[in-house]
Amino acid sequence: MAQKPLRLLACGDVEGKFDVLFNRVRAIQKKSGNFDLLLCVGNFFGSTPDAEWEEYKTGIKKAPIQTYVLGANNQETVKYFQDADGCELAENITYLGRKGVFTGSSGLQIVYLSGTESLTEPVPGYSFSPKDVSSLRTILCSTSQFKGVDILLTSPWPKYVGNFGNSSGEVDTKKCGSALVSSLATSLKPRYHFAALEKSYYERLPYRNHVVLQENAQHATRFIALANVGNPEKKKYLYAFSIIPMKLMDTAELVKQPPDVTENPYRKSGKEASIGKQIPIPEEDSACQFFFDLNEKQGRKRSSTGRDSKSPHSKQPRKPPQPPGPCWFCLASPEVEKHLVVNIGTHCYLAMAKGGLSDDHVLILPIGHYQSVVELSAEVVEEVEKYKATLRRFFKNRGKRCVLFERNYKSHHLQLQVIPVPLSCCATDDIKDAFITQAQEQQIELLEIPEHSDIKQIAQPGAAYFYVELDTGEKLFHRIKKNFPLQFGREVLASEAILNIPNKSDWRQCQISKEEEEILARRFRKDFEPFDFTLDE
Repeated sequence: MAQKPLRLLACGDVEGKFDVLFNRVRAIQKKSGNFDLLLCVGNFFGSTPDAEWEEYKTGIKKAPIQTYVLGANNQETVKYFQDADGCELAENITYLGRKGVFTGSSGLQIVYLSGTESLTEPVPGYSFSPKDVSSLRTILCSTSQFKGVDILLTSPWPKYVGNFGNSSGEVDTKKCGSALVSSLATSLKPRYHFAALEKSYYERLPYRNHVVLQENAQHATRFIALANVGNPEKKKYLYAFSIIPMKLMDTAELVKQPPDVTENPYRKSGKEASIGKQIPIPEEDSACQFFFDLNEKQGRKRSSTGRDSKSPHSKQPRKPPQPPGPCWFCLASPEVEKHLVVNIGTHCYLAMAKGGLSDDHVLILPIGHYQSVVELSAEVVEEVEKYKATLRRFFKNRGKRCVLFERNYKSHHLQLQVIPVPLSCCATDDIKDAFITQAQEQQIELLEIPEHSDIKQIAQPGAAYFYVELDTGEKLFHRIKKNFPLQFGREVLASEAILNIPNKSDWRQCQISKEEEEILARRFRKDFEPFDFTLDE
């Protein structure tokens, strides 16, 4: 049985003209039948008095269709959007949030980015920054199976969208719009991209997302900019369309090219629009994404962990799973070499690495049995982060920067390796280049992800992976599909490019006597004591 298409409406700047919009929607539905959703981009609220909005907010009036809106584009309207993660504004009207993914039981995937572009810090409450674009790109594009998204919602136009296309009228796309939105559209490959703010209607010719004769055919993108509601020029502000989620479509049907398809407007459009991989990645304040189910009422949110955000049990500490057999790293296990333990917290502990690359090579380990970072409970993650920050300060005080890596492959208990590298040896970029170069030589795909992104959003529990974290917080991630060199992290750090101790790439060649290990452990405990946060708790 053929999949029934979803029937959607998209709208430009409402600017507080709620009655005009919803009366128009009622008329359309009366004539053409009901639609599933209304998606609003641009300025939902305007400078008009709040009396009309109060009628919707208090329930006197009700939107005739489930309506989802983007957030503020100016300081004046920030007051209407109290929750950055999205919330219900009125019955049938839901604010999606600052950025994220909206997905339904049908599989339809809608990416949204609220606000206007800002390249300065601090970022205003009505703007998005390079880190917002980077985190969306990382979460969605990090898997090899990623093909694109169904719909992208932004308020600003993407800069250069008019290149190779039909005329955009009075809007100069080389001057107007956001280069960050261009780079996001390039990466996400939406089938439909809606924007507003320019008080103009522009339906660009569809553009292709692949290079002809060089890449396999991919679906085309349709960009539609919508005018403001009730504009006197009668420019189009409401757009009706039907769509089958791409995940349910036959590939041949999905990639079928429209007869009027053009080249990608962002591919050769100057430096500003091609900054997709060059966007600096500042600190990420929150990597949390939410997924909405179209069948759930009023946009109720389900967190990316799969638990309902309103669940009364979401903050209950989980009991760590028990090891299937003897474990060398569970602190309560008789197998643990206790003389290597140098610090014990509430949920984690530090131990000297056996056969370490240096005398101060240590491990961060959970006290309970967890196989990987992905499986850690919230309170354990919090203490892991404390240890990481403390070790960075400790090593910086000693003229060193630390590199962390985890290999969740052929291991049963999380071991977060922490290796100090003297500042005089090399720069952080040199370390990063060494990992990327050696990965390429061994045909290992290392993906660069934002420094404060959550590995849990990229790797599922039980998935094999390797990741390395630099002292700047930058991370490189590899999803292990088949085989992986067990000593890869050590080999890179021991190479001539970094520590220049290639003979120490295998830990078994670096083992010392128990007495020597005890001396190193005592020395580390003494040196680390002034930085020990567990003494304050």
